[in-house]
Amino acid sequence: MKKPNILLLFCDQLRFDAIAAHGNRQVRTPNIDRLAARGVTFTNAYSTCPVCVPARYTLRTGREPFTTGCYQNECPAPMDGLAAGMEERCGPYLARTMAGLGYRTFGIGKFHTHPEAYEDLGYEVKIQTEEIWNSAADKERDDYIRFLRKDHPAFDHIEQPHGERTDMYYMPQTSPLPAGATVEAYVAGRAAEQIQAGDSRPWFGFVSFIGPHPPFAPPVPFNRMYNPDHMTNPVESALENDHADEQITFMNRLIWADEIGHHHARVLKARYYGEITYIDSCIGHILDEVERRPDADNTVILLAADHGDHLGDHHAWQKESYFEQACRIPLLISWPGRIAPGSENDTLACLTDLFGTITAAAGSPEPRDGTNLLSALEGGPPRESLYACYGRPGTPQFKCMLRRGPWKYIYMANGGREQLFHLVNDPLELSPLQAAQPEIAASLRAEAEAFSDRPGLYAALASGRFRAFPFRHRPFTRIHQFDINVPGNTFTMPAEVSP
Repeated sequence: MKKPNILLLFCDQLRFDAIAAHGNRQVRTPNIDRLAARGVTFTNAYSTCPVCVPARYTLRTGREPFTTGCYQNECPAPMDGLAAGMEERCGPYLARTMAGLGYRTFGIGKFHTHPEAYEDLGYEVKIQTEEIWNSAADKERDDYIRFLRKDHPAFDHIEQPHGERTDMYYMPQTSPLPAGATVEAYVAGRAAEQIQAGDSRPWFGFVSFIGPHPPFAPPVPFNRMYNPDHMTNPVESALENDHADEQITFMNRLIWADEIGHHHARVLKARYYGEITYIDSCIGHILDEVERRPDADNTVILLAADHGDHLGDHHAWQKESYFEQACRIPLLISWPGRIAPGSENDTLACLTDLFGTITAAAGSPEPRDGTNLLSALEGGPPRESLYACYGRPGTPQFKCMLRRGPWKYIYMANGGREQLFHLVNDPLELSPLQAAQPEIAASLRAEAEAFSDRPGLYAALASGRFRAFPFRHRPFTRIHQFDINVPGNTFTMPAEVSP
């Protein structure tokens, strides 16, 4: 039998619970729901480093931050003597691996590589568009910007075509472009062309949307689909729980979100949902193209996200924490005739697993730092625990999370703080239990410390125990410019905090 086609759909900052098929009765996502009905939903899937750049390096390498050397939004830098080159220490990128397995490959949309914005990722066809640019030259190379200037010159004057950032980052907006001319429509259109372009080879496609990452700026009429009065208020608990992670207070201030109240939060959620429904319609266009092909039933389709968004829950905005809103992600896989339609699986899964799963579907499983989720669906042993980390080891920004059964343990080097949650009894993580359940906290901490005793993580430990630093708040600052690092700007984003 011919190898299957494989399509990976990827969203930026899409929460697990912002999908109708996952139980959300407010949002409309008929096409993602259609994808869920076609296959399996992994209900315990995580981004192990929940922020843009490291999540994408994890996806394209099948390696965790301790191997990629990318622990936060930063230029990757290996630790503990690991090889200097990314593919030298991780292995060939996913697209290059799939090409070696006989696949026609295409990648479309946001890639978010560092330090080089246009890094060679191994795609035969690469159509790239980014949310921000490191230089004027990078913006000139952006395929969507070039498309806009050629096909929609009336909109060429728009400085920020994806919505205004900086002080407007969490202000409700409407796209300055019509629905047919946005970057999401552009990405979907180019994906449809690649799906229909054919030769005798099976194809692997990566389609990566910039949204629903803020600013929340859906086009007309999606900007007015949802009534803010019908949105729920953010879920909040005591500040000593919600702000135990200093990254949250620092980031709230950085992106002008530290004074958002409940009314403002409901309006933002309405626009976020509008953006999701719009992207869902673009995904529908792509799915229609797959279904027009005679080999539609021999096409594996996956959907995932790099992380979620707090959306005001836990007095927090953005991502980069180990609360469920930030690190739990949607993960759907469908393969007609091989995966039971409309099913759910509660095994612990993560972005790292997609490399092994995609290569397994192609007939040559290579799980690397992850697992092969197809094996789990076929009765293979499930992952017993899941380790995740953020922040460079040996610094106050380092933190890690361990999931085992219903328990979630979080350790933060800044202050040596820890949190323990029982996600069955307390799914909203309102009542930490580390004081009430010290034995369980100690057991999970010991497991996380044992896991950390490896190259890339050694600096997180001192004599086998997690290092702790006196708790401190970083000096608060704001992002004041849009095109970060472009000559003439007055603000340069520190590498370790770039959103």
